[in-house]
Amino acid sequence: MNRKTALTAAVAAALTLGSAVVASSQNVALASPTTQSGAGFQAMSTVGRLTAMEQAGREADAVAKSLGLGSDERLLAKDVLVDNDGSRHVRYDRTYRGLPVVGGDLVVHRAKNGRITSTTWAHEGAIKVAGLSPRLSTQDASATAERSAKHVKQARTGTLDSSQLVVWAVGKVPVLAYRSTVTGAGEAGAQSREAVLVDAASGAVLDQYELEQGVSGTGNGVNVGQVTVETSQGGSGYTLTDALHGSTIVYDSYNSPQSNPAQNARTFSKSSNSWGNGSTSSRESAAVDASYGLAKTWDFYKSTFNRSGIRNDGRGAPAYVHVDNQLLNAFYDDSCFCMSFGDGSSQNGNIPLTALDVSGHEMSHGVTAATANLNYSGESGGLNEATSDIFGTMVEFYAGNSTDPGDYYIGEKLNMGNGYLRRMDNPAADGSSLSCYSSRAGQVDVHYSSGIANHFFYLTAEGTGAKTIGGLPHNGTPCNGDSFGGIGKDKAAQIWYRALSTYMTSTTNYSAARTATLQAAADLYGANSQERYIVSKAWAAVSIGTALPDPGNGTPSPSPTGTGSPSPTASPTNPNPGNALTNGGFEQGATGWTQSANDITDSTQQQAHGGTWYAWMMGYGSAATESLAQNGIAVPAAGSPKLTFWLKVTTAESGSTVYDTLKVKVNGTALATYSNANASAGYVQKTVDLSAYRGQTVNLEFAGQEDAYLATTFLVDDVAIG
Repeated sequence: MNRKTALTAAVAAALTLGSAVVASSQNVALASPTTQSGAGFQAMSTVGRLTAMEQAGREADAVAKSLGLGSDERLLAKDVLVDNDGSRHVRYDRTYRGLPVVGGDLVVHRAKNGRITSTTWAHEGAIKVAGLSPRLSTQDASATAERSAKHVKQARTGTLDSSQLVVWAVGKVPVLAYRSTVTGAGEAGAQSREAVLVDAASGAVLDQYELEQGVSGTGNGVNVGQVTVETSQGGSGYTLTDALHGSTIVYDSYNSPQSNPAQNARTFSKSSNSWGNGSTSSRESAAVDASYGLAKTWDFYKSTFNRSGIRNDGRGAPAYVHVDNQLLNAFYDDSCFCMSFGDGSSQNGNIPLTALDVSGHEMSHGVTAATANLNYSGESGGLNEATSDIFGTMVEFYAGNSTDPGDYYIGEKLNMGNGYLRRMDNPAADGSSLSCYSSRAGQVDVHYSSGIANHFFYLTAEGTGAKTIGGLPHNGTPCNGDSFGGIGKDKAAQIWYRALSTYMTSTTNYSAARTATLQAAADLYGANSQERYIVSKAWAAVSIGTALPDPGNGTPSPSPTGTGSPSPTASPTNPNPGNALTNGGFEQGATGWTQSANDITDSTQQQAHGGTWYAWMMGYGSAATESLAQNGIAVPAAGSPKLTFWLKVTTAESGSTVYDTLKVKVNGTALATYSNANASAGYVQKTVDLSAYRGQTVNLEFAGQEDAYLATTFLVDDVAIG
């Protein structure tokens, strides 16, 4: 079934971080005895990883065939992770007749004997596009991108910009598209770049997002203590080349434009091995901060997750300091596999944005690009930003710098008006970020929607209630009034990393992130573990899903309500006594139902209300209709019979105008209509009176209709008549 993660999880991108502090020594806290080191993955040598990648490449054609992909599709191995028990997780990108497929990535999970056990999809099933001859020319696509850009002003195409044909599979129906880039003034400065996806047939804008996944903000200092940096010696002097961390080189960009930080770049070299003077009067000071921060981030990933560098290939990414002029920004750019740091501006006393948590944040953007590659827009963009906040924070804890102790504030060293850029314990405290999930999550800036995942991570790690961490006040306030303890930041980080690298894809939204982290927690600590239970509690505390039953002292969890397990008086096809419908919870797949599309699914891209199966209707982002029906239903003759079901609506539309609808019809008559205006944070139970049909045999239909613009997804589950 070809599905998209609801367009509510769309695009955006940006960050806010700042100046760095460095510590003279590394103080690594030992993990608790029950913490699963390496997120359950084996450490791999460079040769071992190459061997695993070669094997994945040889298997690609057979995998594509086994998954039912078409003859025009090819799988390209991107990464391989091997569990401690020998199980493998192989991440593939996809092409269609040679064109990149945006949203075509997938992860194939293999048991240690090589058998494929499951697959995690960004876009499930085979891809088919009507044709590869675009109606729009490249020039038309570029012109549309310039007119439509919303993240940069006075957008233009330059020598570094391009319009490339791709297959856009983020929507429910794949289409031929142009991915164009434009340059203009934006959050990342005067040379900000934006990607615009344009339908190659209609010229409609499909998506747009910033290309520099970075941070902009203010800072309050460069060096706050003497540190040791790794350098290399050659000829008559030294350079800031860190041979211990993939030969990472820190360059002086010499104010090259952020679109090309290497343009005027020079290596830092000198005859002595002493760098910087503790102030901005020396251009080396910012370089010391960057070198130290990137080394600590590398060490964190290596010691915590057995990951060797951004792409897990042992290769360091170049870093550039003193980029552009008056640049309040720092960012990672996957197209050049590099990181850039600005010098700040008069707004922050011209302090370079080389803070420790900034380095951790930016390098983590690279890790996300190398793993799930979360789209930098909508809900997936929020998850992308939150991932960098989460691991940037973990790097700060890992470094053990007494002048910048670990905490859950982002950018607390940057001299911001309220003392921070973001707070993970209470995201909404900044007045813009979301602490709790809502239907707005896919429509706000990704720096604000990231608050939901940041809040989840804090609650998972630390639990609810007030405490002081790193000398700063924290208060884990849940959205549902719950109270619980956390599992510790180390376990929380192991779970998030495994979910990111093993189960998330480019189109993962918040509902799917919940599923991914629950699976990761089960992998690491057991399906009935207290860790998995707390993960579910933390998601519920940010208004996503409900908590699992408490397993108590390690005892197995009882089966949750609605799993479809037959009761003693239930039949195999109708497990819910008193329900006139057959298979109302969809746990037997399509049994009893007639569907115009493959709406009934157990896809992990969305979340069921009960059990694992549900009906996913609409979500195309183009004109479409769908029908899900069951005939010959005997409505009870006694009492006041009614139809009940659970409905979740997510939409990319805004406002209260009705554009996309789901109608409930009985014998062809519409008894209730739901629309994009009924968007909800989670499932909401709906009731329809069937008293007029008492004692009759009727036909029930859920009829969906979507207009030509912006997607609305209707999820239906646990349908009953009684």
